[in-house]
Amino acid sequence: MQVENLYTSVACNRCTECADWGPNGWIAYGACNAVAIMDPKFKGNSAKILFTLVEHTKRVNTVRWLNKGTLLSGGDDANAVFWELDESGATNRIVLKGHTSGVNAVDGVRWQDGSWLLVTAAADSTIKCWQENEDIFVCYQTISLSEGFCFSLRLKKLPNSNHFLLATSGDDETVSLWTEQENKYADLEFHRVHKLAGHEDWIRGLDFVEDGEDLLLASGSQDNFIRLWRIAPRSEEQMRENRIDLLQINNSDSEIKVEEKILELGKEAWYAVSLESVLYGHEGWIYGVQWHKTQEEELRLLSASIDKTLIVWAPTEQGVWLEQVRVGEVGGNSMGFFGGKFSSDGHSILAHSYQGGFHIWNQDLNRPQLWTSNVIVGGHYGEVRDLAWEHDGAYLMTVSADQTTRLHAPWLQEDANPTWHELARPQVHGYDMQALALLSRYKFASGAEEKIVRTFQAPANFIENFRHISKITNDVAGDALLDSLPKGASVPSLGLSNKAVYKVETENEATSKGKNEYPDNYFVPITLETPPQEETLMQNTLWPELQKLYGHGYEIFALAATADGSVLASTCKASNAEHAQIILWNPTTWKQLQKLSGHQLTVTQLSFSPDARYLLSVSRDRRWCLFERQDSSAGYQLVASTDKSNGVHTRIIWSCDWSHDGQYFVTSSREGKVVAWKKGEDAEESSLNGWQAAGVLDIKNESITAVAFSHNYLNGTDDTYIVALGTETGLIKIYQFAQGEWKLLSDLNKSQAHHLTVRRLQFRPGKQLQLASCGEDHLVRIYDIKLT
Repeated sequence: MQVENLYTSVACNRCTECADWGPNGWIAYGACNAVAIMDPKFKGNSAKILFTLVEHTKRVNTVRWLNKGTLLSGGDDANAVFWELDESGATNRIVLKGHTSGVNAVDGVRWQDGSWLLVTAAADSTIKCWQENEDIFVCYQTISLSEGFCFSLRLKKLPNSNHFLLATSGDDETVSLWTEQENKYADLEFHRVHKLAGHEDWIRGLDFVEDGEDLLLASGSQDNFIRLWRIAPRSEEQMRENRIDLLQINNSDSEIKVEEKILELGKEAWYAVSLESVLYGHEGWIYGVQWHKTQEEELRLLSASIDKTLIVWAPTEQGVWLEQVRVGEVGGNSMGFFGGKFSSDGHSILAHSYQGGFHIWNQDLNRPQLWTSNVIVGGHYGEVRDLAWEHDGAYLMTVSADQTTRLHAPWLQEDANPTWHELARPQVHGYDMQALALLSRYKFASGAEEKIVRTFQAPANFIENFRHISKITNDVAGDALLDSLPKGASVPSLGLSNKAVYKVETENEATSKGKNEYPDNYFVPITLETPPQEETLMQNTLWPELQKLYGHGYEIFALAATADGSVLASTCKASNAEHAQIILWNPTTWKQLQKLSGHQLTVTQLSFSPDARYLLSVSRDRRWCLFERQDSSAGYQLVASTDKSNGVHTRIIWSCDWSHDGQYFVTSSREGKVVAWKKGEDAEESSLNGWQAAGVLDIKNESITAVAFSHNYLNGTDDTYIVALGTETGLIKIYQFAQGEWKLLSDLNKSQAHHLTVRRLQFRPGKQLQLASCGEDHLVRIYDIKLT
C-alpha cells in the first residue's frame, strides 16, 4: 500500500520570526510543534505544503534558513534543531540541548573551514553559541543577560574580515553589538562592544546587509520607527584624521558632523558605527525587517507591522530612504502582521498574520509598481476537532478551537493536477468549535462550546465560485437553490450570528453606507478565478445562519446526520443520564423528533448506519448503545447496549463508525482496543441482542482516538474491509479487516500523520481511496491511498 500526502493545511504559529523564505524557494514556518515546508510556486501558480518536520515537543517559535538545504528552528521545549533537507524531507537533524526555557531567536553562519557557528536565544535570559564538531554541536559560550530577554538576533561575518558581528535586541530598548575576542585561554568568545540607543520601545526585528565594505543594520521597534545603522571599516590613517577632526569640532561650533562610535575589533581593526537614517511610515508596532539586494546591488528593505501593512523602502539617488511600495491593509478581523520576508529574487513578498494566515504579493515585472496577490495554502491555528466530507466527496469541512469552520476543496485547472485549497470560511464564531455534521451539499450544522446547535446554508455567491473553481458540472442541489438564496452573509456588530445579505448595493451606496462605517463585516460579492486570499476568506465567504437549535443543558460535544440529511443527532457534555440524552432533530422543520436515553456520561461520538436504520453512540461511560428505527413514524428505539460483562472496552470509547454495507460497526477506546461488531444469526437474550464482537484488535500502549471504515471493499472482494485508526500520539494506522482478522497495511509516522492526538478520520466518498484526518496539532491532511 502506497500512501501519498495529497493536501496538508495548517496555519503559522502566532510568533514573530516564525516564517522564513529560503534561497531554494521554499517557505518554512512553525506549525504547532512542527516545522512545515511549503512550495508557494507548486506546479507554477499554485501552492502546497510539501512535508512537515517533527522533532520539537512544544510550540515552534522561530525558523531560519541558513542556506539552500539547511534550516534552524527553536521551540518552547527549550531546544533548537539543526535540519538538513532534500526534496523528500529531512535527511539529518541535530538537536541542540542546553537552554532551560523556550528558544525564541536563532541564526548561524559558516566558519572558514565550512563548519557552522550557531547562536540561539531563549526565555531563560541566555544567549548560547554553538560550534559544529563531528556531527554534533557543542555549546562553547553562554552569555547571561541577567534578567533580560532577547527578542531578536542576527549574526554576520564582517566584509573582508575574519570577524563576526552579533546584534541582539532586548527589553532595554537598545541594540547590543557583540564580536568575538580571545580570552585568557586563547579561545574566541563574544563580548559586547557597543549599545545602539535611540529607540523608545522594544526592538522586535533586526537584519544585516553588506553595502560594499560596510554593513547596514536595520532595527524595527514597537515605537513604530525603523533605524538604519552603518558599520564601516576604518584604517589607521582614518583613525588619526578622525581624532584631528574631533579636536577641531570641539574647538568650533560651525560644523555639524554625524556622530560616530569607533569599535576596536582585535588588533588594528577599527569600525565606525553611525546612525544612517530613521524611517517612519507605520502606524503600529513593527515586528519584522528584512533586507534584499538586487542583482544590480541596489538595496531594499521590507518592514512588517501590526498596522496590517508591509512597506518596501528604497533609497533615492540622494541617499534618502523613501517608501517605494505599500501592500496589505487587509480587511476582515485581521490583527496585522507578525513578520514579512522577501523571496530570494526579491520579486515576491510574504507576510504572516495574527490569525496564522499567509499573504503573498508578486511584483509585475512589466509594471514594477504593481503587486498582485498569490494563491496560497493556509489552515487552522487551533486544534482541529472534527471534519466531515460532503456526501459526494466534493469538499471537506473542518471545525477548530480557533473558532472557525473552513471548507477545503480541489482547484481544477486545465493541463494540471488538482491542488487543494481553502475556498470558504462559512463560520467565524465567538466560541471554540467542537462538532460538525453535513445535512446536504450546501447545508450543515455545527456545535461549539455553547448550548446551541447552529445550522447554515451556502449563499449564491459561494455556489457560483465553488462550481467554477472545482469544475462542478452536475449540481442538482445548487440548481434548485440558486435563485432563492441570499447573495452572502455578514456579521452585525457585537453579534455571533451570520445574517443573510439579499440585496447587494452598488459601489456608491456601499461607500456612502456601511462599507466605511463597518468595514470588517460588510459583504461584497466577488467572482473568483482562483482560490480566495486570506482577506477574502475572513470577510467575504460567510454562510447565512438558518436556525438555532435549543435543547441541551451544556456545551455541544458531538453531531451526526443521516446520509440523506433527514435526521440530525446531537449530544452535549454530561455527568448524568439526563444530560447524556441524544436529541434528534428534523432539519425540515427544525423541531425535536425525540430524545434517546442510554448513557450516563458524555456521548463522545455518533454514527448513523448508511441506510439510517441504526444510530450508534459511544460514551465516556465505556459503553456503546445501538438505536434502531423500524419505520419512520415510530422513531428510534434502544435495541442493544454493552455492560461490564460484555463490553470488551474497559476505558472511554472515543470513536465509532459503520462499514459502507452496514454489516459491521467498529468502536475504539483509550486502552488501545478496536472492536468490530456484527449481528449474529441467533438473537441472544442479553443486552447485546445478537450483536457480538467479530474481531478484536489490541494495540498496546496506545489510545485509539479515531476510527473509520473506507467506502469500498479491498480489491473488490465482498468481505475484506479497510479500516483507518488514529492514536493519541498522532500516528495513523491502516488495517485490513476480513473474517475477524486484522492485518496492518500501512503505518504513518508523526511526520507523515500528526504529532499530537488525531481527533477524527473519514474516508472520502466515491471510488477513489482517500482519507482525511485532523488533530490537536492544527493539521488537516488528505491522503491518496494506492493498493499495490
